[in-house]
This record gives sequence, structure tokens and C-alpha cells, in this order.
Amino acid sequence: MTATGVHHRSYTSELRLRATRAEYVRLALMGVLLVVVPFVLDNYWMSIANTILIAIIGAVGLNILVGYTGQISLGQGGFLAVGAYTSVILSDRMGLPTPLAIAFAVVFTAVVGTFFGLPGLRLKGLYLAIATLASQQIIEFFIRRDIGDFLTGGLGYINVERFGFLGFQIGGRDVFERQWYVILAILAVLSVMAARNLFRTGLGRSFMAVRDQDIAAEAIGVNLTRAKLTAFAVSSGFVGLAGALTAHYSEVVSWEKFTLQVSILYLAMIIVGGLGSIAGAVYGAIFMTLLPVVIRNVANAFESVVPFLGNQLPAVQNATFGLVIILFLIIEPRGLNRLWERIKEFFRFWPFRY
Repeated sequence: MTATGVHHRSYTSELRLRATRAEYVRLALMGVLLVVVPFVLDNYWMSIANTILIAIIGAVGLNILVGYTGQISLGQGGFLAVGAYTSVILSDRMGLPTPLAIAFAVVFTAVVGTFFGLPGLRLKGLYLAIATLASQQIIEFFIRRDIGDFLTGGLGYINVERFGFLGFQIGGRDVFERQWYVILAILAVLSVMAARNLFRTGLGRSFMAVRDQDIAAEAIGVNLTRAKLTAFAVSSGFVGLAGALTAHYSEVVSWEKFTLQVSILYLAMIIVGGLGSIAGAVYGAIFMTLLPVVIRNVANAFESVVPFLGNQLPAVQNATFGLVIILFLIIEPRGLNRLWERIKEFFRFWPFRY
């Protein structure tokens, strides 16, 4: 029987992540889907699935800052770079075990994010966006110039050793994507669970209070300085994890992977998916990662009929990105998550309208 309402009779019931049988069924189906994916996809689509999983971690981190705390950021590409370069330098040059290097990269990226979040204590809106854009430009300038050849040794890029730990090492072409899928799927699920539970705590609720009305939040005892800086730290930590995983998965690190365009892409993910929603970050990461793949396949399929699509593919992709963002802002500002909620509400209350 479909539930027409959720009525809690205890605090324990209210704090549960899943309140209805349908939610448990959907969770079980998602678990089955994650298990089935590596058995039905080839290496090409597995690589796309792995890219999606990394994007989910980064998008969740950005949504914590922008969607839940209301602090606009255009520095995601820079923070991804901090996580990537830190992890690679610690693991490949200093000999730290790769998981430990990734953990240190997460912490260091959180520290860097907190430092660049200091302007957020006094700036809001467009002014804060410009300040975080400055952080993107500063980090990008540093890694591009590579003063003293400290990062790349003058090569402009770093070749990363294949991921390994305690005798285990990622295998060759036949199993590479599937082994990485297991690692990335576990980390993505843990990241989503951690973010989801964060907003059941006092700290997470303070983030949302700052977003909704910072003056009122301060009046009821929320420490704005701590809340804003912690939001920057937590968000940057997630993004640093995504950057470190990007480096070890792709096995090469170069500045081209961490430009302003990447920052805009991640911002598009949470706008399309839905601001202030962990599920929305997941939907947005999936949608915006698959979109260029779909455009490329369509262009290849109709290349003989419409050669313009193949000749101007990058321009077509950029135009489509912009159009998608505009359409969502106009038609459904709350993104894919809200569309999914409407579908669930339709079936929950059917045959009634509401």
C-alpha cells in the first residue's frame, strides 16, 4: 500500500534516513544497480561510470558549500588541483602509501579551502564569487608556472604510478576499469552517506541556518565564523578527495584538468541536479557527465547528414551546456531532484491531485 503521509511518533522514527517501505525498495534497487554495472558494461562505458563516481564526490562537496551554506564558490578546479598534486607528490616522491597520501591530500585541501574561505566572513553573493574566482586563478597560475619546477620538474605534467596498497595493485587493461569501479563506488557511497548524515547534526543545521538567514542564525547562537569556515573546509575536503582520485585514476596530472571550465562544470552539476540536495548533486553529476557523451554519439550518428555537428563539436557541447542551465533555471530552478520528487508525489497521491 502506498503511503499518503509520513507521521512520526518518536524522535527515533523522525531521525531515520528512510521513513517508508518505498524508500527502502528504491535503496535496494540502487544497490543492485551498483553491483550489476561492472558485469554489463564494456571498458568504454565503465570509464564513463568511473568518471561519474569521481564527479559525484566533487559535486556533493560543492553542494555542501553552495547549496546548503549559501556560499558561492568558483574555485573548484583549483581545489581539485590541490588534492591531485598533493596526493601524487606525497605518494610517488615521498613514498607514502597511496591511501595515506590521499588522506593527507584531503586534509591539506581542507586547510587551503579554509584559507580561501576567509573572505566569506565579510563578503556575500557576487563579491564572494569573485573572491573564490581569484582563488581559482591563483592556484591555476601557480601550477601552470610551476615556479622552481617543484611540481612537475619542468615537464608540465606528472606521470602517476599505478595505484597499489599492501601488495594489491590495479591490473591491466582487462580489469583496470572494473577494479577502479569497486574502489570509486565504495568511496562515492561513503561520501554520500557522510554528507547526508552531516545535515542531521547540529553543525549541518548551522550551515543551513547561515544559508537561510545569517543574521537570525547569529541571533540564536550560531557562530557564523565557525560555520562558514567549517563549510569551506568540509566542502574542500570532499573536492580534494575527488582531485586525488582523478590523479590516481587517470595516472597523469596536468594543469589542463583543473581550469576555470572545470569549476563551471561542477557548478552546473549542482544547479541542474538541485541546490541544497545531496541526491541532486548525484543526479547532476550523472547528467552533466553523460551529456557530452550523448552529444558526441549524436554528432557521430548524424555526421553524414549534418557535418556541422562533427566539425564544431566543442562549440556545440558548450552551447548545449549553457542552454541546459538556462532551461533549468527558468523551468525548474530546483533541478532534477525536484522533478524526481514530483514524480514520487504523483504516484504517492494518485488518483488525487495533491
